[in-house]
Parts: sequence; structure tokens; C-alpha cells
Amino acid sequence: MKVLSINVGMSQEVEFRGKLIKTSIFKKPVKGKVTVRRLNIDGDCQTDLIGHGGEHRAVMVYQAESYHYWSKQLNREDLFYGQFGENLTVEGLADKEVYIGDHYEIGTAIFEVTQPRVTCYRVGISMGVPEMPALLVSHKRPGFYFRVIREGEIAAGDLIKKIADGPGKMSIADVDSLLYSKNHPTEELVRAINIPALSDGWRQSFQDLLKSSQAGIAEGNTGLSGVNGRPLAWAGYRQFVIADSHLETTDIKSFELRPADGKSLASFLPGQHIAIRIPAGRGKALLTRMFSLCGPAGGDRYRIAVKREKDGLCSAYMHDQLQKGDTLEVSAPRGEFILSDLQCPVVLLSAGVGITPMLGMLYTLEENMPTREIWWIHSARNESSYPFLKEVEEIRSRLSAFHALKVYSQPAEGEQIGIHYDFQGHLSLSVLKSLNLPSGCEYYLCGPPGYLSDTTAALVALGVSDAQIKSEIFGDYAASTVADLKPHLPPDNDGKGPLINFTKSNIAFHWSPRYDNILEAAEACDIPVHWSCRVGVCHRCESSLLDGKIKYTSPPLDPPATGRLLICCSVPFSDLDLDL
Repeated sequence: MKVLSINVGMSQEVEFRGKLIKTSIFKKPVKGKVTVRRLNIDGDCQTDLIGHGGEHRAVMVYQAESYHYWSKQLNREDLFYGQFGENLTVEGLADKEVYIGDHYEIGTAIFEVTQPRVTCYRVGISMGVPEMPALLVSHKRPGFYFRVIREGEIAAGDLIKKIADGPGKMSIADVDSLLYSKNHPTEELVRAINIPALSDGWRQSFQDLLKSSQAGIAEGNTGLSGVNGRPLAWAGYRQFVIADSHLETTDIKSFELRPADGKSLASFLPGQHIAIRIPAGRGKALLTRMFSLCGPAGGDRYRIAVKREKDGLCSAYMHDQLQKGDTLEVSAPRGEFILSDLQCPVVLLSAGVGITPMLGMLYTLEENMPTREIWWIHSARNESSYPFLKEVEEIRSRLSAFHALKVYSQPAEGEQIGIHYDFQGHLSLSVLKSLNLPSGCEYYLCGPPGYLSDTTAALVALGVSDAQIKSEIFGDYAASTVADLKPHLPPDNDGKGPLINFTKSNIAFHWSPRYDNILEAAEACDIPVHWSCRVGVCHRCESSLLDGKIKYTSPPLDPPATGRLLICCSVPFSDLDLDL
């Protein structure tokens, strides 16, 4: 076994689907000795630090034998070392023979095998084969990453000496297949989780799969999509009756909903939301809106709260037209904004009607984690505009580690600081700094776009990492998107196909065959979406299907659960309502 080539590349801009992206996938061989450091090789760059880089993904390895394999499979004679984005092209070290935790000595450096390659569309760009990420997985030739145990110098031609075996005896090919394929045997998940060298991200994915297996959940791949990828309680919409309603503030009204058929009600995860479809459009056209669940889970009804929005057709209809006993079409609970089950301190920050998912989380904390330290920080104009205040105070009285703070921007006459509220104005860096929040907290934020932007910036300034912050947008969802782009109808909106409705973004149009998949249509409208492989492998684009049917242009390696879809490889088969 030996190193055939050392390959490096710096970040550069390239055109992809009409836009410029940054990537360092393009690597070329270098001569002579190269210094290997804890996080990288000298002269190399890792642009996307979400998918690549870090201690457990410092050096990418790919095999010359796989180059020969792909040359035959793709009928290509033009492949060159470094084209798969690897730092080390090696002789030997086949994916089916290398184990997680193996140690190797090369030159004066020592390495540890940590995980397979992460599926990424950029290798498709480098190869000129868009489906390459899926091929690497399905053909069990992903390549793998090294962690650098001892820094040193290496060079092409250096021998590769194995100095320790991985304790779990799980090969790169086995671990890759365990995550991305349809088969996730419990004993293999446990075996992988117990390998110390396995990177944290892959271990968490296997823990999520194990939890699903233990809960008897057979559909979907929660290792890739997280807990949000579990099957929905029901597909499409279900008839619910308004059991009760209450005016919580002058502009916020709550509704309690129970199933019209009297059957049992599925529980929900703290922070999730439902979609409601009502005839509030012109000519009683059906409109769909999302509302967070703000009551305790496990009861016989759901509760939501609706703020009357200026020029809001749905909110006006719900405030003025809906009465006790009326029926609504309601989707199953869904959403990625979910409280974790960790025991670290948790900070719940909200403004206005953004209190709703936080209240759902608070009920769950009281029921399941009553000793967890909680910081509850809500911003409102004054006490009269603070919805569910009485409930919050009642829960506060029953918890031993609960810190509640009120930030009022316009205190009413007679409201005194230190008695009725804690801070006047808006939540700011100085206010957060004065609280001396404990280290290692989880932060959950919900509120209008400006509040989320300012609060997130303040937390980052305090040294809080991105991984600690989760947020949910309410109100004008479209006003807070990547690069401040507001969702819009597609250019040349002349489609004649099924009606596709991006419900969160309030964008609906008829499908056009100019789009190869739903992801492309969303991108044409600047609708915020997540993706990585674009070929049905990584599940990063997995989304909720509220209503309708799709068909896959290429079958996913592991199909998502009922009520879910991969937008990167699907097209509408009927009219669609999507939770995007």
C-alpha cells in the first residue's frame, strides 16, 4: 500500500445552474513533501465546512483501483488523480477492507479512519456526471476520511503502514451502506455507535436510526432527515371541529381543534406545526397556512393561536368568520423546529405570537424534564399584548429551575420595571450579556424576521455557536430568506401542468416541464430550500407533502416516510401542497 498522489486545491467560483458557487472540489497533484496538519494539508482548502473539514474530516482518501473501476463503468479515459476531490490517491485501502478506527502511518504522520465520504453534488460537477454522488454510494465506492493523530510530512511514493485495527471491524463500505441504504439492522447500528473513532455526525445519525427502530418505526430514514423524517400520523388533510376559541390579546385568538370523526388524536413533538386549509380566498378559494401547536401534547385536541395580520385574508377569516362547531381541514403535525431531549440548559426566546411553539415546548419540559434549567425570555409591547401570560406564570410556579424575563417595548401606564416587566425596549446584546446565561445552552428562537436576525446576531456576538441556535419564522415567512431574496412566481410563468403550491411562501403556479424536479422549480422562485446531493441520496432536501401525489424521476436509495418527499428527484403527479 502506498500514496500515489497528493492533491490540493483552493476555493474558487464556478457556475452551477446559472449561479456562481464556491468550491474546492478541483484538486491537482503536487510534488515533493507536504505537511499534514490537524485540520488539513498545507496548500489545500475546504470550502463547505458543513459537509467537509474539521478534525474528523481533515484528509480525504480515494483509491486508484476505484479510478480504474469508474474508467470502465463510465467509459472514460480522461480521469486524473484528484478528480474525485481526494487529498490522497492511494494504492490499496479498498473501502470494503478499511475499518473505522484503523490507524495508518504515512511518512512521519499518523492517521485514523473516521467516516465515509459525505455525499455532495460537487463531485458530480468535477466528474461531469451529475448522478455521481448516488453512484458512489450504490456501487459501494465512496472513499473515506482520515483524522490526523500526529502531524507530519508525507509525499507521493510513501508506503502506507497499518499500525492498529479498528475495534468494531466495520468497513467503510458497510458503514456507508448502513446509513444510506434501506437496511438498518439494530445490531449493526449498535455496533457502529460503539466505535470510538466514528465521527460525531455519523454516530448521531445511527443513534436516530436506532431510536426509530426501537420505537417500531419502519418507514423513512431518520439517520439522514432526523426526527422530522418519521412517518406522519396521516396523509393529506383531516376534518377537525372547532371545540373552543379565546381572544388571548386584542389581535391574537386561540382555537382548540378536535377530530370531527371522534377518533383518537395523534400526539406531536414540541415545536411542531400543522397546516390548516380554509375557504378564505377570493371566491372562497382554499388557502393554506401553518400554525404552531401551543398546547400540551397527548390530549384530545390541538390548540393554535392566530394573529390578525394586516391585509391577511386567512387571519381575518379565522378571527371574524370561524365559530365554535365549524370544521377545518387540518394536516398531521410536522416541522423541523423541535425541542431536543438533552438535559443541558435551554433558552426559549420569542416575540409576539412567536410564543406559540415555545409554549408547546414549555409544556413538554414540565411533563418530561421538570428539573432542566429553563430561561424563558419573551418580548411584547406590554402586558396586554403578552398572550398566554397566565399559563406561563402557572407553569413557572411548578418548576424549580425556571427563569422568566419580560421585555416590553411600550409599557402601559402603571406598569413598573422590576414588578411587571424586567427590561424596557427591545432584546439586545447588552440585555443578553447582563443575564450571564450558562455555557452550553440550547437556544430556540421564534418571532418576526427582524427579531430573529437581531437576536441571532447578539447570540453569535456572545460566542454562541450556530449549532446551539434553532429558529422558526412566523408571519411574513417570505421576508426572511437566504440573501434577503423574497419568494416570487417563476420567470416565464406559463406552465399548464398540475398546480404546485408552496404554502409557507404563499407561491402557487402551474407546473412546467422546463423543470427537471421540484427543487429546480423552488429555486426558480427563490424559495428557501436545503440540498446537497441533488440525486436522492442525502435526504437533505426532504420535505413535507401536505396533499397530492408525486412521482420520482429516479428512485431514492432509501425512500422517505409517508407524507414526505425528496424534492431533488420528484415531479408532481397531481396538484400539490408543499410545506415550503
